[in-house]
Amino acid sequence: MPYDTILRLPQTWGYILSKTFTDPVWFFITDWFAIYLVSKGFKLEESLMGFWVPFLAADVGNFFGGGLSSHLIGRGWNVGAARKFIAIVGTLGMMCLIPTVWTTSFAVIVSCFAIATFAYAAFSTIILNLPADLFPSPSVASVSGMGGTGAGLGTIGAIYLTGWVADRYSFEPILLGASLIPIVALAAVLLLVRN
Repeated sequence: MPYDTILRLPQTWGYILSKTFTDPVWFFITDWFAIYLVSKGFKLEESLMGFWVPFLAADVGNFFGGGLSSHLIGRGWNVGAARKFIAIVGTLGMMCLIPTVWTTSFAVIVSCFAIATFAYAAFSTIILNLPADLFPSPSVASVSGMGGTGAGLGTIGAIYLTGWVADRYSFEPILLGASLIPIVALAAVLLLVRN
């Protein structure tokens, strides 16, 4: 399909917005998790035991998102409903970053980040499937590239904003934002992506 046709479709914007507002959460965690732990008073060498946990959780989340979606489709759910269910579960899971603002427990912080990365990865797996679910084969790469561009721009802005806010205030507003901004991605999927 020509680009002007692709860009007129609401599902294109649902995909682009969902990538734009979820990928920055992942890159915040990968780039800032160690610094966040230090800001909470943990010595980096002491926190290495838990540092890998959110990344392992993300690996499991990738399999969970795709596996549960396939399971639901196999049980008679239509593809769109199965994908949207994972998007809802993923968004709720990413909100688990909120409790880290008020706790000083290393185990709780690592657990909350692990749940958030698990949920992000499950949601992200579904988002990555959307172009193939929604568009004819010759247009899948074009739509995927647009989503990647949105994700890249969103991540660049979020990483810059994270540094600026952390230097002037703290990580707390960032964690609250990282927990809530996926709601925009979820809204884009629920409202703009049509079966």
